[in-house]
Amino acid sequence: MIDFNTQNDFELDDAFATTDWLHNIILNEGKILGELGYVFCDDRFLHSINVEFLQHDTLTDVISFDYTSSNIIGGEIYISTDRVKENATDLGVSFSDELDRVIAHGLLHFCGYGDKSDTEKVKMRSLEDYYLAKRKC
Repeated sequence: MIDFNTQNDFELDDAFATTDWLHNIILNEGKILGELGYVFCDDRFLHSINVEFLQHDTLTDVISFDYTSSNIIGGEIYISTDRVKENATDLGVSFSDELDRVIAHGLLHFCGYGDKSDTEKVKMRSLEDYYLAKRKC
């Protein structure tokens, strides 16, 4: 099951299509969907999580708490819509494209992909691009 919740006034445009897309990513990665929750929030809310749980006093666009067990995907993904909006402007892409990238990014962490090293970042970006192209088909 995939749940979408908000801590601000953001509303996801098409939760059904997004759920279907995420489920396809999970299946394509050879995983099984368990309990997956997305929480859309503002910078202040996500910053407080970043400080409290990760001891990082910085703004970020996404934080994921991975509860995946074996091949069963589970966890919570918190996304700052403020950061997504600013990043989209800085990168010259639409808000919806940047939001989809961040949504996929959090899920890909649960599928076992990292982004700490340069090699991991390249792989993560490649997978994000691949699944973003699938979403637009």
